[in-house]
Amino acid sequence: MARTKFETAVDDCGHAVGLLVRRVRAAAASQELSWSEGAVMKQLLSGPATTAELARSQSVRPQSMGTIVATLEEMGLVVRKPHPTDGRQMNVELTAKGIEVRKRTGEMKMSWLVQAIAKLSPEEQATLFAASKIMRRMAEGDPQ
Repeated sequence: MARTKFETAVDDCGHAVGLLVRRVRAAAASQELSWSEGAVMKQLLSGPATTAELARSQSVRPQSMGTIVATLEEMGLVVRKPHPTDGRQMNVELTAKGIEVRKRTGEMKMSWLVQAIAKLSPEEQATLFAASKIMRRMAEGDPQ
């Protein structure tokens, strides 16, 4: 079955977004964190969370999040501490090393992105920024 022009354009858009995400991630590849590990660390910048809370926020199974947290713990980036009000649970929080790695990774990604966007024409920059607002709405489940 032949694809429509719309379907081809959608595929091209998805491919371009994927390439851009990989390129931004490559800018901080020296940190050797997976996308999931980076996302968890970014969330933990807001404060401690249980493994179950992290799993829900990242839309993964608790067992998968347990593996991610264990990996980060082995790297010395997070630590588990008893929950302050529920003795049955453990909170996960960033260590000082984790905070520094997350900050450095974010700075590397931002630096690459700023430099890349600065090379675009003002019209292209305006188009890109308008498109980013639309993509955010789509990602948040409200494409209207």
